[in-house]
Amino acid sequence: MTSVRGLWGASHPGPTLVVTVLAIALGVAAGLDPWRIVLLGLAVLAGQVSVGISNDAIDAERDRAVGRSDKPLARGDVSVRAAWIAAISALVVALALSAVLGLGMLAAHAIALASAWAYNAGLKATPFSLLPFLVSFGLFPSFATLSASDPHLAPLWATIAGAALGAAVHLTNVLPDLDDDRRTGIRGLPHRLGPRVSAILAAVAVVGGAIAVLLGPVAGDLAAVAPVSWVFFVAAVVAAVLAAVLVLSGSSGRVVFRLVMLAALLLAAELVATGGALTP
Repeated sequence: MTSVRGLWGASHPGPTLVVTVLAIALGVAAGLDPWRIVLLGLAVLAGQVSVGISNDAIDAERDRAVGRSDKPLARGDVSVRAAWIAAISALVVALALSAVLGLGMLAAHAIALASAWAYNAGLKATPFSLLPFLVSFGLFPSFATLSASDPHLAPLWATIAGAALGAAVHLTNVLPDLDDDRRTGIRGLPHRLGPRVSAILAAVAVVGGAIAVLLGPVAGDLAAVAPVSWVFFVAAVVAAVLAAVLVLSGSSGRVVFRLVMLAALLLAAELVATGGALTP
């Protein structure tokens, strides 16, 4: 049981569950059959588990060097070998479930997971650390639409919104670990920009994604925006601005990242509330 808990802890359970909920919400917004929504959620969950555990397996020595007692592998709760077995097994499950939903979903999910694993394997230490998030999150809305009985890519506005939120996630997720990362040679884009610039850019990205979700489904017609959409839009923008203010005031805690994830959930809820936004 210790190993199981350790593996789950290494999967980055918070973000993993949030991304899974996002996938389910998008499946609902795309009008998928219930069984397809379930498979989509399980496929995304398995994929996120593979990404999270592989990240900690790659970083195990680095995490030990900086005393990351919050990391199960660094604490020795689970071996690196077991972590690799779990990560690869989860990857296979994710791709197998995606294949059931269709070749389009399989291809999109494979590209997104390859991008995420590439980040773990070394891109996170380069100026191009943002690229995997743009690719993976940009493809994310298409997971739902490609899982439909009549598969199709998500609308351009949804792809833009996904990529924008992916940028915000990356720019805020690393903020609490900037010092530890520098000590171990990790210098991704947020490390080079610094916490203040990263926070401002993340807030701008969230607002940009929120505008895309607000106006995309109505082809830019402000008069056609439903009142409920305005409510979710304002809530997402407030979360983004609050996150930026917290960093600018000297806070770089994980609450900033959680606010960005909250904004993503609010935008997904907006799509569900307005109904059929991702249907052709």
